[in-house]
Amino acid sequence: MRRLPLRRLVSLATLAVVGTATLGTAACGDDSESAGGGSGPVTLRLGYFPNITHAPAVVGVEKGIFAEKLGTGVTLETKTFNAGPAAIEAIFSGALDATYIGPNPTVNAFSKSKGEAVRVVSGAASGGVALVVKPEITSVEQLRGKKIATPQLGNTQDVAIRHWLKEKGLTTTKEGGGDVKIIPQENAQTVETFGSGAIDGAWVPEPFVSRLVNAGGKVLVDERDLWPDGKFVITNLIVSTKFLKAHPDVVKKLVEGQVAANEFVNGKPDEAQQAISDHIGKISGKPLDLKLIKQAWPTLEFTNDPIASSLKTGLDHAVAVGLTQPVSLDGLYDLTYLNEVLKGQGKAEVVQP
Repeated sequence: MRRLPLRRLVSLATLAVVGTATLGTAACGDDSESAGGGSGPVTLRLGYFPNITHAPAVVGVEKGIFAEKLGTGVTLETKTFNAGPAAIEAIFSGALDATYIGPNPTVNAFSKSKGEAVRVVSGAASGGVALVVKPEITSVEQLRGKKIATPQLGNTQDVAIRHWLKEKGLTTTKEGGGDVKIIPQENAQTVETFGSGAIDGAWVPEPFVSRLVNAGGKVLVDERDLWPDGKFVITNLIVSTKFLKAHPDVVKKLVEGQVAANEFVNGKPDEAQQAISDHIGKISGKPLDLKLIKQAWPTLEFTNDPIASSLKTGLDHAVAVGLTQPVSLDGLYDLTYLNEVLKGQGKAEVVQP
């Protein structure tokens, strides 16, 4: 009976629920019209996912941190998404200026636009991903012939499990064949199919890892164990190159908001967790269980470093399992404003890839 709120959450997020926060006087007309010489009101349309791995974004919106940093000359419009491809499509169509998003959609956007459409301007979060299986499965070899869910074909978690299985000598196919049958499905559905026994496990992000564990599963692989120092990007902040060129001052303020949001998340975890629960409740009609958030929290690290090396490795993994073509990532990162903000606060700068 407790699954209904999550289904409603996913449904609402999939429809890209739009929340608008007006900062100061509202901008009139299409914000592209105010791009001009940098004067006059500007609208910044920011996307994010209403989940724990996007905590800096959720907290930044809920606690008014972005509003404070952007100031009275900027109108902030927020849009929520359930999956990366939808957010990228919004960027491509001109309906979105910036978004928090995972590494694989980031690479896809950069590749499809031949390096023109987006730039990574900050990191946001690392970790928070695991393979949860039925308790009787204790080794990778026991996955042979089993059905394992991932959020979407070719998404970050889908690439991760296919590459991990390949390294272990087990095959997969895009069509769901091979030694281990990979079944892409929405995370909310995965909670149900795992409970019914229709699947044997899932490689998913939080809070679905915790939900599956609470449904009787166990963690077979914590993805942090597969990466140097346990760090890999799960969420970074990208901006439209067009918006970046037109409004560099606004992008810097957005990055200031990101840094401040992460400082809040790390410095006041209890308040941040409550803010996430409350904010998701405003979107879905019911707050996300605070106990679930607290259970998932230790698996995540909220960092301004986009951990570029892990994104490049993730691309190599996707190429290795035949889900994408090789592509140069030169020019993807622009950490100029992030390092200006960090330096101004006496914090260590992030090495520009």
